[in-house]
Amino acid sequence: MDVLQQAFAWLNDPLNWTGRNGVIALTVAHVTVSVLAVLLAAVVALPVGLWLGHRGRGGTAGVVVANTTRALPTLALLTLLAASGLFGNTATVLACAVFAVPPLLSGAVTGLGDVDADVRDAARGTGMSGARSLWSVELPLAVPQLAAGVRTGAVQVLATVPLAALVGGRSLGSIVVEGFGTQNYGQVLAGGILVAALCLVAEGLLAVAQHLVTPAGLQALSRDGRSSGRRRPSRRSAGSTAPPSPPTDDAHAPLAVATSNDSNGSGSPV
Repeated sequence: MDVLQQAFAWLNDPLNWTGRNGVIALTVAHVTVSVLAVLLAAVVALPVGLWLGHRGRGGTAGVVVANTTRALPTLALLTLLAASGLFGNTATVLACAVFAVPPLLSGAVTGLGDVDADVRDAARGTGMSGARSLWSVELPLAVPQLAAGVRTGAVQVLATVPLAALVGGRSLGSIVVEGFGTQNYGQVLAGGILVAALCLVAEGLLAVAQHLVTPAGLQALSRDGRSSGRRRPSRRSAGSTAPPSPPTDDAHAPLAVATSNDSNGSGSPV
């Protein structure tokens, strides 16, 4: 029996889905740790990103500094936290929160940075304060980028949480670690399939949520931009196949003059 058949046999065993260490219980623990990590990252990253994006200065530097945390492997950070006495899901939440900060911060800074300066000027021209302009005008326009940042960070965290099993945490990674320990590579593959499936489901649900929270005006503007982009090539192709224009009267003017001269007898002899 090859590894793929062993994986499907493991997934089809009802005993592997129930109990404290079953797939259902581990999936709940996996999602719980992921949600806590994303919430912790959002509490840190979103206020800073909104402030930097609203100011219009320092946003690039903030994103660069946040991206430097990606150079630190999550497994190494988990090891450092474990060495300091933090084990289990607590260490996993902290490590994955650090990993989720860059996409959330980048989405907030980029979203507010893309707001047209004329829109800000119009809001202030109507008497809005800076805070009211941020919450009433700029933030709704930045929702698509904010949602994209949350979506990216959440999926990355879901894919990273399986490392919790290496420091005593509970997640779908426990299935993979147990499979390696017993040299049951079908179980290892089954755990990987479960993690991949969970990430794909989360990606689809978050994509739908991103569409729902995007204001209707921005969706209509995006549709108009796509439709106009599709119409432009047809106009060029139609213009390239247009029939040639008929000759103007100026093209027949020399012939008409010559004919008139010949009829009056004033033309020069040949």
